[in-house]
Amino acid sequence: MKRIVIILLAVSLATTGCEQDDFPFSMEGPFEMPGGQQTATNLKDPGLAWSTDSFEATIGTENTFPTLTNTYKVDVTYESSRPEVATIDENGIITLLASGTTMIKVSSASNGTYSASSVSYILTVISASTGEPEDDSLSFASTGDTSSDDDISTTSFKGKITITFSESGDASVKGDSYGYVTVDGNKVTVNNTGGEVLIYELTGTTSNGFFKVYGAKKQAIVLNGASITNPDGAALNNQNKKRTFIVVKGNNTLSDSASAGYVAEGEEDLKSVLFSEAQLIFSGSGLLTVNAMNKQGKSAIASDDYIRMMDSPTIKVNSGESAGHGFKGKDYVQLSNGSLVVSTAAALKKGISSDDYVLVEGGTHMVTVSGGVAYDEEDSEYSGTAGVKADNYFAMTGGSLTIKNTGNGGKGINAGSYDFDSENHTLSDSYITGGCLTVTTTGRESNDVSAKGIKIGWVTKSGSGDHAKVTGNAGKLVISGGTVVVNSAGGEGLEVKGDLIFDGGETYISSTSDDAINCQGDLTVNNGYVYAFSSQNDAMDSNGNTNLNGGYVMAICTKGNPEVAIDANTEEGKKLYINSGATLVAYGGLERGYSASQNVYGMSCTAGSWNALHNGKSFIAAFKVPGNISNVIVSAPSLSSGYKSVSVSGEAKCNGIWATEGISGGSTTTLSNYNGGNNGPGGGPGR
Repeated sequence: MKRIVIILLAVSLATTGCEQDDFPFSMEGPFEMPGGQQTATNLKDPGLAWSTDSFEATIGTENTFPTLTNTYKVDVTYESSRPEVATIDENGIITLLASGTTMIKVSSASNGTYSASSVSYILTVISASTGEPEDDSLSFASTGDTSSDDDISTTSFKGKITITFSESGDASVKGDSYGYVTVDGNKVTVNNTGGEVLIYELTGTTSNGFFKVYGAKKQAIVLNGASITNPDGAALNNQNKKRTFIVVKGNNTLSDSASAGYVAEGEEDLKSVLFSEAQLIFSGSGLLTVNAMNKQGKSAIASDDYIRMMDSPTIKVNSGESAGHGFKGKDYVQLSNGSLVVSTAAALKKGISSDDYVLVEGGTHMVTVSGGVAYDEEDSEYSGTAGVKADNYFAMTGGSLTIKNTGNGGKGINAGSYDFDSENHTLSDSYITGGCLTVTTTGRESNDVSAKGIKIGWVTKSGSGDHAKVTGNAGKLVISGGTVVVNSAGGEGLEVKGDLIFDGGETYISSTSDDAINCQGDLTVNNGYVYAFSSQNDAMDSNGNTNLNGGYVMAICTKGNPEVAIDANTEEGKKLYINSGATLVAYGGLERGYSASQNVYGMSCTAGSWNALHNGKSFIAAFKVPGNISNVIVSAPSLSSGYKSVSVSGEAKCNGIWATEGISGGSTTTLSNYNGGNNGPGGGPGR
């Protein structure tokens, strides 16, 4: 049986604190979140910031690297996620070693005055030449998954055609013994009528051209120092409906223009600057920048099949204020490796979009969205933006994904739609088993479109407001590993329309305007570390049962009556269950009528320091409460005493909230019974 430890922090919002002598809460001091958002802590944000989110550096040339703002001159440490690409020393000096992508991160520890913080940017390293020496080989190294046909090494190519674009004349062609290539200035069209499996290598520069290919077999398009701008539409247009490998070498750019009309020939799709009718599989070790500047709502990169990133290319996408999505895979998007850096600015549009699922398996990825709400003519309703939009489900098993959405009505991740569910008669579970997911949303509700950090699933209701009745819902999320950090300034941090299950990992959710964590179904914690903070609503809210079976949970609610730290739908006969095995910290009271399998106590603690629970033989866990909190409510199997001001030498979990190893020292503090409800010791306003 898993050990459960329960720690409940409950406090009145009155600025004078709770009047009970045994539980004198103090709410003095600022409420700030790491990164500048509001939360219950008296520690200041240290003000760390890089001058950019991404940067390209060239080996062998002089580079002016991004600068770090360190407002309060706190001590910092530097880290490169891939030291084989670039290293950074203790003074912040970067050394470039090889082509590829790495994340440069700077971190500061909490020091009693300033909170712990970390900021990062993606560094792309490329070779000094615009391209690599010509390679006559017709084979490629493995891109990481030889069990799949998506690994280019499993494909046998028959020949290679090289196209060199030119600003001073017509594009030149080499290796076209088949007679497939037609050249009109720098407008190059390939019509592979023979069915050969070929490689097309593109190099050179043009400000008025494109590359377009027809075929019926697999193919590879090697971008080797190519810069192609088509002022009229797509710069790379793949009309071949078979698997297409995009191999990125050197520094490459594909662009349209603000005046691009995207006039189609016949019934051909023209959806993006880089468009493909077939599967797109990116690999290589170079940089590809795709700029969508059109005013037609056309995307930067889009496929009418799926898109997968493998190996270690860097794909940098910029989609303008009147353009479309950043990275759109109709069937699905699978990020297995490499680095995808997406920036979209248009209302309604998404950074990464799929009509089915989005899966992050590896690599380092960053999505920035700034567009707001607009009326969607296709759906006849107002809609907002999202960093990631998956009509079926979102999944993450590894790698790093950072999302920032500053648009009103914007979401970090929006997965699971009613339309997909009704069409396919099922909605798959979203899940996170590994990796590092960071989501920040700063927008507010607009035209009844709410901003949220992460939204999973759908719900339909009859009626309006608090009296609305749920008529249908779907969408489940299971978090069993990895690290999830969500900060939402204008809406719920994590909203799940089905059941929400924590089986492991570290999850840190904050909202300064709504529930931190909300689910329409049952909310269950079996294992892992969970932190939920809300300054305006419930910290953890379930419309079903809330089941705490294991793990370590801290729930902080500073709003006061009628909001609580942990809520369950008692109005419809549901309940909060505190069973044997979980560790909980709740601040702001519990839903009335909760059921606990072990005693619940009040405990005085030291604000801003490590405190601990002891079972008479050893420490159970240490916790660090935010703000000026001097009393908590605790519950744990075999709990015999509490300790103030302990020392922790072991690893701190969940952004420095919990520790289970290396606990020592401190002084004992008394425990007193807590009976629940609004008026119990430290119970706060409650419900």
